Amino acid sequence: MGPGPRLFPLPTARHRMTTLAPEPVRTGRLSLVPLRVEHAEEMAAVLSDPDLHTFIGGAPATADALRARYERLVAGSPDPTVSWCNWVVRLTEADRLVGTVQATVTGGEDGVVAEVAWVVGTSWQRRGIATEAARGLVGWLTAREVRTVLAHIHPDHTASAAVAAAAGLTPTDQWHDGEVRWRLDLP
Repeated sequence: MGPGPRLFPLPTARHRMTTLAPEPVRTGRLSLVPLRVEHAEEMAAVLSDPDLHTFIGGAPATADALRARYERLVAGSPDPTVSWCNWVVRLTEADRLVGTVQATVTGGEDGVVAEVAWVVGTSWQRRGIATEAARGLVGWLTAREVRTVLAHIHPDHTASAAVAAAAGLTPTDQWHDGEVRWRLDLP
């Protein structure tokens, strides 16, 4: 999945929701820190490996490009019924950024839906960081009015599929832009 929000169709008036704002989330080894523009420089280095784009396309962004993107994300969605919740993932012990998680939250016919994504820098992969961050994100969403969590994962991206499964999502038979839709329904 790519590091950016995907927009959903606008909800009808009966599906309006309260705007959510990202808050700090702590897990065993990680701090999910609400995204700030100042994170762009460090995140450009974390996300600089072209291999991170194997399944999502594109190329690594420069610090300036990330800064511009983060300015837009931090400003929030222009639609008041859509919340862009973005965090950087900080490995607490090393006190360094290692990735991002995000949720685009909107109302829908079945209640409030969050579409989630994660990315961890190549140097920090295969350590359970993405799984821990995704679980922390899902836990945060569970404590809010979110009813459904969705993720879209390339069918060949086994590592991302494993993260989704560990966070409680299961694959569906639905596809979106060449990716499998994964889903978790919350109580």
